[in-house]
Amino acid sequence: MAEALLTVENLTKSYGDKLLFENINFGINAGQKTALIARNGYGKSTLLEIITGKVLQDDGRVTFSNNVRMAYLPQNPFFYNHETIRSFVESAQRPDDEDEWTYEHRVEEILSRLKVYDLDKRIETLSGGEQKKVALSRILIDNTNLLLLDEPTNHLDIQMIEWLEDFLSRQRLAILMVTHDRYFLDHVCQDIIEIDNSRLYHYRGTYDYYLQKKAERIASEKAEVEKAKNLYRTELDWMRRMPQARGTKAQARIDAFYELENKARIRFDEKRPELSVKTERIGGKILEMYNVTKRYDDRLMLDDFSYTFKKGEKIGIVGANGVGKSTFLNLLTEQMRPDSGRIIVGQTIQFGFYTQGGMKAHDDMRVIDIIKEVAEVIELEGGKEMSAHQFLTYFGFDNATQYNYFGNLSGGERRRLYLLRVLMANPNFLILDEPTNDLDIYTLEILEQFLKGYKGCLIIVSHDRSFMDHLVDHIFVFEGDGKVYDYHSNYSDYLADKNRQRKEEVKQQRENKTQQERSKPTGKSRPTYKQQKEYEQLTLELDLLNKEKIKIEAILGDGGHCSADEITAASIRIGEINTLLDEKELLWLQLDEICG
Repeated sequence: MAEALLTVENLTKSYGDKLLFENINFGINAGQKTALIARNGYGKSTLLEIITGKVLQDDGRVTFSNNVRMAYLPQNPFFYNHETIRSFVESAQRPDDEDEWTYEHRVEEILSRLKVYDLDKRIETLSGGEQKKVALSRILIDNTNLLLLDEPTNHLDIQMIEWLEDFLSRQRLAILMVTHDRYFLDHVCQDIIEIDNSRLYHYRGTYDYYLQKKAERIASEKAEVEKAKNLYRTELDWMRRMPQARGTKAQARIDAFYELENKARIRFDEKRPELSVKTERIGGKILEMYNVTKRYDDRLMLDDFSYTFKKGEKIGIVGANGVGKSTFLNLLTEQMRPDSGRIIVGQTIQFGFYTQGGMKAHDDMRVIDIIKEVAEVIELEGGKEMSAHQFLTYFGFDNATQYNYFGNLSGGERRRLYLLRVLMANPNFLILDEPTNDLDIYTLEILEQFLKGYKGCLIIVSHDRSFMDHLVDHIFVFEGDGKVYDYHSNYSDYLADKNRQRKEEVKQQRENKTQQERSKPTGKSRPTYKQQKEYEQLTLELDLLNKEKIKIEAILGDGGHCSADEITAASIRIGEINTLLDEKELLWLQLDEICG
C-alpha cells in the first residue's frame, strides 16, 4: 500500500461570514496525482496555503509523513529583492540517487523547455509570467516527492504545456494541483477532489467522468432536499402548535427539526440557459488580407500572408510565444500597419478586442457602474433583453461583488470584468487574446457556451486546448519566421497529425540508415552478436510500447465510457510507458550507431 504523504482531517476555514469549507477530509499518497477544482472564491488557493502553513485553519489538522519533501507553486510566487534567476534556481537540492551528469542534464532540459534564459538577470525585472516560469522551473528541479501547484499552466504556451504534461506524468511524484486546463488535468491526474457548498467530493477518473458523476450526485441531493422540504412543512406545523412539554422525545424532535430546516434550505446552482447576444449586421465584405508582411526589429513576424474572412467563422490561433500572434491581431485591428501588402476592413465591421494588457478603471468605481458605462441593457437574439445586473450574475458576479469597488477585485475578477465589457459592446468581429487565464473551470464552461452561440466572426488565441477544440472551425498555426499554416480542423487533430508525421519521419530515417549501411562496402567491424540481438529486441519493444501508448491514450480520451478503475490503471500505465520509452529510446540510439 502506498505511503500517505499528506493527510487532511476535519479541516474548516471561513473568512468573516463566508464559510469556505467545513470538516473536509482527504489524503495524498506517494505517487498520487490529484486535481483540486472549485469555483473562484470557494477556497482552492486558501486550502493550499493552509497545507503549506501560510494560512491558519479554524479547525482540523494537516499531517505529513516523515518522508515528505514538499514544494509549492503559488499563483503569484515570492522572490527576495535583487535575487537572480541563477541564485534562485541553484538553491534547488539535487536528489541523492541522481548523479551530477544526470542532474545537470535535467536542469538544462527544464530551463530550456520553459525558455528560462539569461540566468544572471534579476528576477524583479521580469514580467509576472516570466517570474512564474522561473518559480516552476525551480520546483521541478528540486528534490521533492509532493508538489502543490496553483494554476501551473498560466503564462505557458501550448508547447510548454504539452512538455510539462508529459514531464509530470512521467515523474514518480505526488501532486495536488489547481488547474482550469481540462486536457492537462486528464493527462496528469488520476482523480479529482471538488469543493462545493463548503463540502469536499472525491471522484476517480477523467474530467468527463467527473461531470457525469457530479450530475448524478446533484440529482440525488436534489431529491433528498425535495423530500426534506415536504417533511419540513409537516414539522413546521408541529413546531407552531407544540405543547410546552419539555420531555426528552420532544427535545429530540426539536433538534431534528432544525437539522431538517438547514437541509431544506440548501440551494443548487441551476444550469444557465444558453445565451446569444445580438450582434450588429455584417455586410458582404468582412476583412481581407493581401500579401501582408510585417517585421519587428530583425524578426519576420508575418510573411506574404493572404486570407479572406468569412461570415460566422471561428478561428483559433496557436504557436509559441514571440512568433507573431499578437502582432497579427494588432494588424487586423489596424493598431499596427503592415510593412507591405493590404488589409481591407469592411464598413460594417465592429471589433471587440480582448487583450492581455487588461482594462484600466478607477479604483473607486463600482463593478456594476463599470459595466453600465458600456450599456444598461444588453440586446439578445430573438428580441429579448438582459440588464447589466443580470449579465454580471450570469457570468458569476454575485450581488456583493457587483457593488464592490474595482480596486478591491482580484486579478482574476478584473480580467473577467474586462471580458464582459468587451462582450457587452455587441461586436460582430470578436478577438480574444488568452481569455482563459485566471478563469475557473465553471466560468470557462459558461464562456464556452456563450461563444458557441455567437453569430459574428471569432478569433481566439489560447493555450487551453480543450477550450479551442470545443469552439473553432480551423486554426492558424504560427510556425515562426513569418510562416502561418491554415489547418482545417481543431488543435487536437493537428497535434495528432504532427505526431504521426514525426513518427513517420523517424521511421523513414531508420529505414534510410538501414539502406545506407547495407550499401556500405564490407570490411567494417561488425557489432557483436549480443549487441545485434539487443538492438533487434529494443526495436521490437519500442514498437510495442508505442502501440500500447496509442491504445491507452484512446482510453484516457474517452474516459466517460470506462470505469474508474480502468481510468486509474491507464493513468498509471501511461506514466510507466513514457518512462520506459525515454530509457529505451536513449539506449536504442546508442546501439543504432553500432548496429544500424
